[in-house]
Amino acid sequence: MIFVFIILVNKTKKILTSQFFHSFQTTLARNLSERDFKMDKKASKKQQEQPTDVEEQINQERQKAQEYLKQLKYLQADFDNYRKRNERQIQELTTRCNEKLVTELLWFLDDLERALESGKKSADPSALLKGVEMIHKNLVRMLEKEGLERIDAVGKTFDPNIHELGTKIPRNDCEEGLVLDEVRKGFVYKGRVLRPCMVNISCIKEDEEKKDE
Repeated sequence: MIFVFIILVNKTKKILTSQFFHSFQTTLARNLSERDFKMDKKASKKQQEQPTDVEEQINQERQKAQEYLKQLKYLQADFDNYRKRNERQIQELTTRCNEKLVTELLWFLDDLERALESGKKSADPSALLKGVEMIHKNLVRMLEKEGLERIDAVGKTFDPNIHELGTKIPRNDCEEGLVLDEVRKGFVYKGRVLRPCMVNISCIKEDEEKKDE
């Protein structure tokens, strides 16, 4: 009887042990599965929250591009302000130069008006001519002082850089292309041709026999 009881106890113990072990395995497997699922979920969430290296580099380059664009806009605004300031300064300088020239010309205007008044009162035309000659002389002196030079053309070879062709005059007593006279005077201002002088030049005179042929 006791032996049978011991056998039953051992069987019961084995059954309980087997059931407990199976239950433990099931619980352990379930816990491990839940833990792995949570870890996978956390890892997936972390990957979604944190961008990849490529995305991070793209974002950094995009931020740099925006910063460069911002700096470029500032630079363009500074350049526009600089350009406007220079244009304003050039305009002011031009205005002052024009004022100086006009002020100088006012003196000659006064002289011309006095010469005209004197000519009206005097019966001698030579007095008016003398006054005009004096004004012309003073005007030329003032312009030369500012850097204006007259082009000396007569007797020199025609130069298209400073001469403008008027008429060709047939001549046999001089070389071809020689400036014979001036139709309109030319001027150079500080080394730059302000106005070329119009001239008449010589050309080879054809024989009458060749013309008849």
